Amino acid sequence: MPRPKRWRKVSNPPIISGFKPYGSSIDNDSAESIFLRFEEYEAIRLCDYEGMNHHEASMEMQVSRPTLTRIYAIARQKIAEAFVMGKQIIIEGGKIYFDSDWYNCHQCGSYFNRLNKQEPIIRCPLCNSDQIASADQSAEYPETFSNNGRCTCPICGFSKPHVHGMPCKHEICPHCHGHLRHS
Repeated sequence: MPRPKRWRKVSNPPIISGFKPYGSSIDNDSAESIFLRFEEYEAIRLCDYEGMNHHEASMEMQVSRPTLTRIYAIARQKIAEAFVMGKQIIIEGGKIYFDSDWYNCHQCGSYFNRLNKQEPIIRCPLCNSDQIASADQSAEYPETFSNNGRCTCPICGFSKPHVHGMPCKHEICPHCHGHLRHS
């Protein structure tokens, strides 16, 4: 049985949730997507953008150097595949934690942290709601980030899988035309 995967530290979340190719003959709506995990994004950011060597980057992410090298190689392979095959890249998922305070939006259910650590958190960056609170971090780390959850209609009970990056409150129920909520 493999060892349990350790949490990987990410200093800052990406400012975007992915990339989409344009100008190709491929139908991007039906094309397969490449999912780049947050820790893979962080490895690329530290090594290629910040110019750190693998030892420095591994210290920053609090993983071993061989682990960082593996994460980095997987990230580069995924980016190369997306580039060559014209696939979109979606950045999400992974067993990670950020090195700052966490907040939870009660309106859309998203978890987020403070990008500019000097400014107070007033509104949810996803749905712009002011119904936010400091996330309870009594657990070891916050939950992993993925597109888990469902959007549910509180009126008729209709439910569908949550779409990452789209607040449930912007989704309309096809049956009763009410606004959906994250569940």
